Order: sequence, then structure tokens, then C-alpha cells
Amino acid sequence: MSNQARKTHMLHTDWRDLPAEARGLVLALGNFDGVHRGHVHLLHAAHAARPDAKLGVLTFEPHPRSLFRPDDPNFRLSPSAQRAALLAAQGVDHVIEVPFNADFADLSAEQFIDLVLRQSLGAVHVACGADFAFGHRRGGNVAMLEARCTQVGIGLSIVPQLMDESGPISSSRIRRALQDGYPERAAALLGRPWSISGVVAQGDQRGRTIGFPTANIALGGYLEPARGVYAVWASLPDGRIVPAVANLGRRPTVANTLESRLEVHLFDFAGDLYGQTLEISLIAFLRAEKKFADFATLHQQIIADAEQARHLLAEPQQAAP
Repeated sequence: MSNQARKTHMLHTDWRDLPAEARGLVLALGNFDGVHRGHVHLLHAAHAARPDAKLGVLTFEPHPRSLFRPDDPNFRLSPSAQRAALLAAQGVDHVIEVPFNADFADLSAEQFIDLVLRQSLGAVHVACGADFAFGHRRGGNVAMLEARCTQVGIGLSIVPQLMDESGPISSSRIRRALQDGYPERAAALLGRPWSISGVVAQGDQRGRTIGFPTANIALGGYLEPARGVYAVWASLPDGRIVPAVANLGRRPTVANTLESRLEVHLFDFAGDLYGQTLEISLIAFLRAEKKFADFATLHQQIIADAEQARHLLAEPQQAAP
């Protein structure tokens, strides 16, 4: 399976009335938040089971956790558009995003298999993890899936989780690593640095008065990692990847707002980035967020942070993604 996105890749935002080319797929099932190494392992197993069929992913939007636990803090590693791009880069031809709402959540496990997998998608083979649960109140498990798929002529691969020395590779482990301030551990589990993609918005422009203009990006639905300063790579729409230093947090010295945001200073860069979409890859956590006695002290710390980030990103092992 190619590691490059195939030209036929398409995103479908419903499971009904699919075009003919999105039917008859070998389908990997799951949330695929982050598209980490474990997810790639599942995709490879799905493709290997039926290399003659186009590869698809059946996933959910929003994440089911958002419906059942709406008051939880933001937790997503990869929102919809980013997830689709990451899946395309792994050779997925079609991503079917099921609108996960109360009506869909009420479908029984039997209806999920018969209406969604068999009738609407015409799946020829499905692949999932051993803990995959589906249907109303998660009433369906892989044993039921296997029995019913056998009855209706759909192939099934139950794929063991990919493990490392610390256990199964999972989205939960990646979230914990980021929240604890270890982006390099998250990167090892993902197979690439974790990144935030967002549109550059107007800030208070305080940074440009001291020679550190920043691109300001809202976190949106992304998980909030540990607050503080990071060495990062900034990917621009024109394909350039620029070394940078970023502050992620509430800026307690100058604002102390209730909403965290990402402020990125691109090294040796001149240009207007307002309204453009940047992808910011977190490489290393430099220090925790801190309230300084005054703006002058903060300014000196920003200079030191920038120098540390420059040196770290210049190391061969921290090459641009």
C-alpha cells in the first residue's frame, strides 16, 4: 500500500446514497483519532486481506464521546479534515464519515451490520480491533460481528492491537503524553510529530513591538497539551516548513484569558499570514507557562526561549517533518 495519497481518495459525510465507487470496499472500522501507528497497522491488515479491493475507512463525526459526554474538555487529536488527509496519506481511497447523532446511536448492532455495512456500503470485507463495539449501547461485539458477517458473506479481520514496551498504542496514551508535556513520546506513538492546523487570526500585536511577531491560532476542538513554550515547525500553505517557537496557553503575564491559544513566532520570516492555514508540529516542550513580574522580564525570557528553540531544531534528529 502506497504511503502517498491516492488521487481517487474521497471524503463522504454520510453513509446513505453513496456513489458506486464508494461501495464494495474493504473497510477499516473505528474512530481513527490521530491516525497513529496502531491505526496504520489496522489499515495494513485490511488492505492485506483484500488487496484487490479499494481501501476505505468507516469512522464517525463527531467522535461518539462528544455526544455521550458533551461537557468533557476538548480531546481531539485530529479533527475531521486533518484525519481525512492523514488517512489519504496512508493510501485510503474513501473515508465514510458517519454523522454520529442520537438517531444513529439508536441503531441496533444488527441494523449497523445490515443497513450500514451490507446494504448501504456493500462492504466486501471489514477489519477492526478486538475491542470494537457498535450499535445501541455498544450492544455489538466482534463475536457477533463475526457471526453475522459470515451469514451475509462479508469477510472479517480481527486485528490485534499494535504494542510497544509500554503496552497497546492508543489515542489515550498519546493524549496523556501531550498533556504531560512530552510531545516526543506522542510523536513516537503517532509515527510523526503531533500537529495543530488552524487559521491565523488577528491578535493584540504586542509581540511585534518587541521584535517577536506571532501568528495566533485558536485551538478549536483540539486537545489542549501542557501549557507552556515549545520548539515547533510551521508548515505554510506554499509548502515551506519554517522553524519556530510557540507559546501555548493563557498568557498570564499580559492577559490571563480563560481560553488558551497558540502563538507562533516564525524564525527569519517576513510576510502576512493573516487568514492563512498553518500546521504547527510540536517538537519539544521547553518550559511550563509562568507569570512573570513584568513585561521586561517576560521579554528576556522570550529571547532565551527563541534561542533554545533555534538550537534544538538545528539538531539533525529534529529535522523538519
